[in-house]
Amino acid sequence: MIFYCMFLLVQKVFVSAAISEIFNVVLKERTRDLYQVNMILDNLPVMRFANQNGLKVQWTGFPIGYSPSKSEDVYIIDHLKFRVFIHKYEGMSVQIFGTGEEGFPCSVKYDPEKMAKIHQYDEVPSVNCPMDLENSQVIREYERVSFTYEVEFVKSDIKWPSRWDAYLKMDGAPVHWFSILNSLMVIFFLAGIVFVIFLRTVRRDLTRYEELDKESQAQMNEELSRWKLVVGDVFREPNNSKLLRVMIGDGVQILGMALVTLVFASLGFMSPASRGMLLTGMIILYLLLGAGAGYAGVYLWRIIKGTSEGWRSMCWSIACFFPGVVFVILIALNFILWGNNSSGAIPISLYFMLLSLWFCISVPLTLIRGYLGTRAEPLTYPVRTNQIAREIPERKYPSWLLVLGEYINGELGFINKKGLGHGCVGPVDWLGFKRPRWDGEM
Repeated sequence: MIFYCMFLLVQKVFVSAAISEIFNVVLKERTRDLYQVNMILDNLPVMRFANQNGLKVQWTGFPIGYSPSKSEDVYIIDHLKFRVFIHKYEGMSVQIFGTGEEGFPCSVKYDPEKMAKIHQYDEVPSVNCPMDLENSQVIREYERVSFTYEVEFVKSDIKWPSRWDAYLKMDGAPVHWFSILNSLMVIFFLAGIVFVIFLRTVRRDLTRYEELDKESQAQMNEELSRWKLVVGDVFREPNNSKLLRVMIGDGVQILGMALVTLVFASLGFMSPASRGMLLTGMIILYLLLGAGAGYAGVYLWRIIKGTSEGWRSMCWSIACFFPGVVFVILIALNFILWGNNSSGAIPISLYFMLLSLWFCISVPLTLIRGYLGTRAEPLTYPVRTNQIAREIPERKYPSWLLVLGEYINGELGFINKKGLGHGCVGPVDWLGFKRPRWDGEM
């Protein structure tokens, strides 16, 4: 019926119940605090429109309720009108896609006796949003409130790739660039002062320590305390150093991909209007930044080992560790989707495409940059490393005990005397509250 009609109108009741004493207080507090409800339909935020001074203003979300300036009562939004724009594609088969949604919230006072006879999701007659307060639903203790919604499907010429255009034209809040730059300058200035003071102090102590002979160093070690006790063990090769270098190399690759993606997305090159562009850009950037991963891993290998032998196996480990883990997880999840005959399963051709991109772009770049990392001059340590590692005393208390104590300390702040917080009471999910067990009352 949607295919041939201009629009289809459906109105149903969501829930009907009485407002309890606790929920009455919560609703009034949330309304006065200007709480908003944001809804998503077909992966698109529901949009509202209003005319202000001859201009058409659009934004997302609607308030829980409102409190008129000349009245002490608080009114709740209990009726929503949705206008869903659909576009029909005709080809081998007719396909319908949602290309936009609009929401019109209002407050309607229903007859409690009539609504008590109607069950959830039953159809009700269409209503017009009242403009006067007498026909609006007031928030009052033990007042019965009925939440209803109305859906109107309208044909639209907006195509699927262009459905985000209306959202991109929304005027957001102005960016206070001066305040941001001012805060950043203060942060960098203070951090620079602290770093310079710390660097000069440590460098002076290390220089004085290096100028002493062995006898003086042995005598001085007896007088040293705190970080100076481990100055000869700071740059010692750690256990599982190869895994550390692999993780650092993959971390450089992932961090570089995230930063470049954020920059391009902020500049508008990866718009949500182009479906899949963000994911495609992330994959391409990850493949290209394999060069940075190979260079970082091999360069750290030379610093720790002091030689470039074994850099090829290091590059292969960096190129295959993280993507291999992701591929194993992806294959396992895809087998589950295939077993359930899900339409979201990835086709086998896409696997071969990703593997070809992986071995033809990412792996060669990792090996090439790894080779260049072997030619780079390694860093030299500012202090000598002792041949014998310093003995580390045993811990008096296990480390997990400290974590458990912090967890308990943080959780106690969220526990109420009755076991429930104010935000956990309420029967309506779309108001932003948690739904308790239904007992017929709010």
